[in-house]
Amino acid sequence: MTVRILVVDDSPFMRKSLQKMLEEAPDLKVVATARDGIDALEKIEEHKPDIVTLDIEMPRMDGLTCLKKIMATHPLPVLMVSSLTQEGAQATLDALSIGALDFIPKESSFATMSIMQIQQDLQEKVRRLAASPRFHPRPPAEPPAARPAPARPAVPAPAPIPAGGTLPSSPTAELLVIGSSTGGPKALQDILPALPADLPVPCLIVQHMPSTFTRPFADRLDGLCQVHVKEAEQGEPLKAGTVYIAPGGIHMLYGARGPKGCVELSPEPVSSLHRPSVDVLFQSVADQYRGPVLAAILTGMGADGAKGMEQLKRKGAHTLAESEESCVVYGMPRAAVERGCVDLIAPLPDIAGHLRRHFRLG
Repeated sequence: MTVRILVVDDSPFMRKSLQKMLEEAPDLKVVATARDGIDALEKIEEHKPDIVTLDIEMPRMDGLTCLKKIMATHPLPVLMVSSLTQEGAQATLDALSIGALDFIPKESSFATMSIMQIQQDLQEKVRRLAASPRFHPRPPAEPPAARPAPARPAVPAPAPIPAGGTLPSSPTAELLVIGSSTGGPKALQDILPALPADLPVPCLIVQHMPSTFTRPFADRLDGLCQVHVKEAEQGEPLKAGTVYIAPGGIHMLYGARGPKGCVELSPEPVSSLHRPSVDVLFQSVADQYRGPVLAAILTGMGADGAKGMEQLKRKGAHTLAESEESCVVYGMPRAAVERGCVDLIAPLPDIAGHLRRHFRLG
């Protein structure tokens, strides 16, 4: 099926560049381009695209104002095209809070090399976001038709994951680790403010983000939350009631030094697809941490975190994955579920409640 795209940018060069990058994939079609927010709203009404790529800084009507109107009148997947400056980070975080699903970086020069580097990421994000469960909820599955019993016993299937259940409460975890990617900023903004200041454990979070975004993101969450949220720093001791966001561009690992451990930042492994990587964090916890752990994987593309969660589960960790119905992209949680290492699958609105009950926070 062809994905129909509206490209919105005030730069003719950017509109042409994005259209060329997208349409080199046979299943992607730019049905229209728009030069500003007013033009975009008219083109959405006329062409009914499946997804919009939206610039932030434009004349007449900027991207954030346009995004608010899209979500109010024509809700559909929106991918922001964002600069990697501090100002661009703040505006992009605003856009994700309003309803945009994700963003791609917009280099100031947008030279040919930059275009080549982001083309594959752009195409894949457009495909995944256009089919996001948030805008295309799946109908309830039909019960499977009865089949004859096999002549020989089949390999036993993994035990079913509880639906509408709860996380085990014993032993109570002494460390909380969370991984997320596409859609994660909004998911974390829903979960973390529901946790009280007396959260009895430290929380380590890997959210796939550029290095210029993670500190503004942590500061924004800190202003919304009762728990203290900060960008993690090398060697700092872990404290209960504090959430540590992995800096962009470097891995965050658990270090065993100190009463509750500490943050370790490292460029290794350089071969990792993502930096920071959820797998690298989870695997370091599995290797170094000796107490009970609660690990969660939220919305995101790909499979980062599934292997690490499997290792944590083997060490006795409690595990939680966001359900498909609320994910922006059901990639990372699906990968963990398919490995059979998830205790509970829950929609986003229920996750904070599961955490509060596990930690006996009322």
